[in-house]
Amino acid sequence: MRWAVAETGEGGARLCPLGPDGQPAGPVLEEPSLAAAVRSRPEVERWVWRSTAGIYRRLLADGVRVDRCYDVEAAEALLIGHEEGQSGQPRSLAAAWARLHRLPVPPDAPLRAADTEPVLFESGPVPLPSGADEFTALLEVYQGQLARTARAEFPDRMRMLLAGESAGMLVAAEMSRAGIPWRADLHRELLDSVLGERMSGGGEPRRMAELADEVSRAFGMRVRPDLPNDIVKAFARVGILLSSTRKWELQEIDHPAVAPLLAYKSLYRLYTAHGWSWIEQWVHEGRFRPEYLPGGTVSGRWTTNGGGALQIPKLVRRAIRADPGWRLVVADADQMEPRVLAAISRDPGLMEVAGRGEDLYADLAARAFGGDRAQAKIAMLGAIYGQTSGDALTHMAELRRRYPAAVAYVDDAANAGEEGRLVRTWFGRTCPPAGSFDQIDGEDGSSGYGNTPRARARGRFTRNFVVQGSAADWTLLVLAGLRAALHRGGLRAELVFFQHDEVIVHCPEEEAEAVAAAIATAADNAGRLAFGPTPVRFPLTTAIVECYADAK
Repeated sequence: MRWAVAETGEGGARLCPLGPDGQPAGPVLEEPSLAAAVRSRPEVERWVWRSTAGIYRRLLADGVRVDRCYDVEAAEALLIGHEEGQSGQPRSLAAAWARLHRLPVPPDAPLRAADTEPVLFESGPVPLPSGADEFTALLEVYQGQLARTARAEFPDRMRMLLAGESAGMLVAAEMSRAGIPWRADLHRELLDSVLGERMSGGGEPRRMAELADEVSRAFGMRVRPDLPNDIVKAFARVGILLSSTRKWELQEIDHPAVAPLLAYKSLYRLYTAHGWSWIEQWVHEGRFRPEYLPGGTVSGRWTTNGGGALQIPKLVRRAIRADPGWRLVVADADQMEPRVLAAISRDPGLMEVAGRGEDLYADLAARAFGGDRAQAKIAMLGAIYGQTSGDALTHMAELRRRYPAAVAYVDDAANAGEEGRLVRTWFGRTCPPAGSFDQIDGEDGSSGYGNTPRARARGRFTRNFVVQGSAADWTLLVLAGLRAALHRGGLRAELVFFQHDEVIVHCPEEEAEAVAAAIATAADNAGRLAFGPTPVRFPLTTAIVECYADAK
């Protein structure tokens, strides 16, 4: 049975059981605290509440874990996109309640800047209009969401997506609390060895200062390598015109400043993104605890609010080490997006390839590209990402001939995008509306999209969206299944990191093999649950290591 729960202004909680239609199935009860309300009812199958990000963080702080939840605000974000093509619109309980009652919709609370440290006291939820009761609003919005879900194009898939998104919210809160094991001492040693010692007065580290001097000597004048305009002007003075200071453009230039400049830029990224100040700001008590944002991108991929957790450079990964007697189980989904394309397109040939062995590109090459794996990979990624020139175009015809349903699936998504229509993932996550790509007005004043650069850009986006978004939705089911398996097994293992197609579990050494098996099972089960009985397999490359850097 599901129960709805909401906090009261006095620190207590109101709750009641719910029927299948979301209506109360029993009296509304009062408890002295949220933790007391949840802790005393372990039999509840799923808690329905306003937002996991705030509520579950407080429950975890009180030592309370829940198996499942329904996050009303996460559901609202998905449903408003699915129904009205308004992805990105306000998602708060207050906004959902206002839509239900056809009142002005309040904006969501702004996110903190992405480079700020997590705060001890978060801003409160968007307030409801004067006189509106939160618990009553929660029930009304939930009932409305159940009805809206039933009207979705594929209701069962939408229910699965809402459940997966809510499970992802639980995982995100638990990972933020657990934190990634981080050796600050090793991190500092790495910085010292690569950047050199820090200079007095807050100047750049020694090695960066040396490289900056080399750049200036190469130009015969003082140049700031951290200022792109300085670099562009310096090259212009010697007759070299640059459109940017990107690495690929600099590498094409024959000038003595290029080598030290590229080296400086590499160290500058490390210094600014994961330098000494980053350690002081983000690593505490041996853990890095980023704030994960499930569904942070329109495709459903996660982001983080600060700390750069999803862009940890390989060098810095040497500081991520398991506790003594523990191990890191690092798992990568192999060639996830081509396998997802096989499953959602139902292309018989591609499904057969995706069900054989572990190297999908090698199998493709053996069948269609004369054994050239590189060509097979280029062709497949070209189909997914919309590459229309060079080798990708050359090999697309062969891919289209052998796997017509798969190529037609992404072609249809691209055409819909170019025409300004909405496209959805397999589960029902919906792309942003055409207006976000600067829709062009027609000559007659009507809203026309046409064959414009913006239309073609949107077509490339929607081509990839249906695959990448479906893959992101599948990973939610993997996380939910893995989380449940670890808990059911009574393991001490804890999920500590997730990005796109990679997951890390921190566990006692003796649990490592069981965790690796649980990850593989979760991936397999998620494939069947998401896409039904297809031959497609979702293998993972798993490593059991003490140091994250050793997994690659």
